[in-house]
Amino acid sequence: MRQRKLGAEAVEPEDVVQARREIRLSMALAKAVYERRVELGLTQSQLADRAGLTQAKISRIEGSDTVPTLPLLSKLALALDASLNIALDGDESRISFTPHKTDAA
Repeated sequence: MRQRKLGAEAVEPEDVVQARREIRLSMALAKAVYERRVELGLTQSQLADRAGLTQAKISRIEGSDTVPTLPLLSKLALALDASLNIALDGDESRISFTPHKTDAA
């Protein structure tokens, strides 16, 4: 069992360590959604309309207050005109949106 050391003798319980991992992952998703939305110049309401969600749901995602399902992540990626990239590797995680290329015709 991996535990994080706190000071010389205190040890953080494994459930707390796991909760911190989950919070970091949720915050990484929130940041990626927010940054892509702003990059597109969309309000939360506009993104919600594009994704078939409510503005409150977008707010909860951007506020790290919810754990989205895979279908919801798919809707977000489509609404943000991007591919969602999630790399999970132990304590390290990376979440980003890669914009789809548009034809310059």
